[in-house]
Amino acid sequence: MDASHGHQGADRRWTAFYPAGASTEIEGTAYRTIGDLVRSVSATYGRAPAFTTCLPNGMNGTLSFAQVDEMSDAFAVYLREVAGLAPGDRVALQMPNGLAFPVAAFGIFKAGCVLVNVNPLYTAEEMARQFEDAEPRALVIVDMFAGKIPAATRGHPIPNIVVTRVAEFLPALPRGIVGLVQRWWDRSVAPVEVPHVRLPDALEAGRAHRTRDHVEVDAYRQALGPGDLACLQYTGGTTGVAKGAMLSHGNLVANMEQSLEMIPALTRGGEVALTALPMYHIFAFTVNLLAMYRIGARNVLIPGPRPLSNLRRAFENYRVTWMSGVNTLFNGLTNETWFLDSPPRHLRLASAGGMALQTAVARRWEEVTGAPLLQGYGLTETAPVLAFNPLGKARDGSIGVPVPSTLMACLDDDGRPVPPGTRGEIAAKGPQVMAGYWRRPDETAQALQGGWFRTGDIGVMDDDGYFHVVDRKKDMVVVSGFNVYPNEVEECLATHPGVLEAAVIGVPDGASGEAVRAYVVARDRGLTEQDIRAHCRAHLTAYKVPRQVVFRDGLPKSPVGKILRKDLRAEALAEGAAPRAAG
Repeated sequence: MDASHGHQGADRRWTAFYPAGASTEIEGTAYRTIGDLVRSVSATYGRAPAFTTCLPNGMNGTLSFAQVDEMSDAFAVYLREVAGLAPGDRVALQMPNGLAFPVAAFGIFKAGCVLVNVNPLYTAEEMARQFEDAEPRALVIVDMFAGKIPAATRGHPIPNIVVTRVAEFLPALPRGIVGLVQRWWDRSVAPVEVPHVRLPDALEAGRAHRTRDHVEVDAYRQALGPGDLACLQYTGGTTGVAKGAMLSHGNLVANMEQSLEMIPALTRGGEVALTALPMYHIFAFTVNLLAMYRIGARNVLIPGPRPLSNLRRAFENYRVTWMSGVNTLFNGLTNETWFLDSPPRHLRLASAGGMALQTAVARRWEEVTGAPLLQGYGLTETAPVLAFNPLGKARDGSIGVPVPSTLMACLDDDGRPVPPGTRGEIAAKGPQVMAGYWRRPDETAQALQGGWFRTGDIGVMDDDGYFHVVDRKKDMVVVSGFNVYPNEVEECLATHPGVLEAAVIGVPDGASGEAVRAYVVARDRGLTEQDIRAHCRAHLTAYKVPRQVVFRDGLPKSPVGKILRKDLRAEALAEGAAPRAAG
């Protein structure tokens, strides 16, 4: 969608709550493509630190803005001149956070190619499905997972394989130590058994070609514009088979600028951002990778945030001023003794997305850190941010107000907006909305109807234009004809002092159609099913109180930390047993 479409005449009551000085419209963008953004910002900040990888033991390495610019240039030349890729060819990127990530990602964009983010924890079977769909002509993968390549590419080979390391571009000593530990101590890295090139060698080959042939890297993207495809970002597949959302350069650049308009307190060239969420996830990709680069922030990258003690040295060694995360990350940190003993002193703001932020978690975070935790909302298909809570004007339980140049509404089953206070499916229009799903016209037509992107989330807009997500359509539990929204029950459970984490699903029930089942991770072993039900009865109407309570040591989560209700549902259905009687 065009960033300059405006929304003249539309009801946008929410703009009254925007931060002072924030624009209500993104009138075009400062950059035509992400490659243009990288080139311009790198020239502005030069030798300032851009990315720092911090390992759990404190070993680290840093690249400046100028280094990232030069190295991504070299990789772009490698892709085009050595690997022989053409504009629009897909390049799969499968790695955790680290210095190699921005070098490879920015190089892909500069080459005029399309980035396909792949979860590094995927099984070979999951990789194969995504490769079959995206048909990448190159793969950049971390060596820890390269053993899955033969099975993942059987039947649809990828001609160019580039292998990198977790400690890539760290100084020689820590890089060598990490390599020895991985190869001989924990044996997490095996020899790579497919033809490949190492990332540093690919960069050297690119540099050699650039010098010898006088390659002008900027020429690769001269024909590119905001409407050209930048990313195939695959959805989590929560509604079935994963689909590739087609995100253009314009989608991503506009959403980066929309997000920054809502956080004017960020200082250009003065922020230290902590990136614990994986950058292959769209939230961290747009907000941490692109937006933080845009403002000249130093980005401290955490390759793996679990256990949470992996973040300790980053907080101790760097003056972290901003971070993003999901509810489970913030909840977990405020239950870590080391974090409570020494909360980050320079933190001014934290942003939550990816899943519902529980009010109890947000309040606890602010008590511990003194910094506000603001919830936003978005989807892979919207690059991702649609709404955000304005600083100083956040409302408990709300996903906030639509970001600039964005229209949101709650629609009825016929696609008509419903009045404030009425539940409906959240829909959106804006320059961040995808062009559609890769090679799936039927799915695209279902998602994009009447100019609206239909999110599949049930929500309510209040009289001021703040939105509240009630739940996913598919997660709704129907008990004797009454709708029960798992988020509401989970919010209630989160307020019990004995509950560390909780997830709620519906399970088949002969009498009521479905019964509410709560999975609970207890903070203390003395917590009983009766305690849980009594707490819920005090706060919820009877049909919302869990009929069943299952205690667990942990809950299934995505790599981002989002609790996977779908896994719990699949497990419950596989049991095939009648529900247990209520306690």
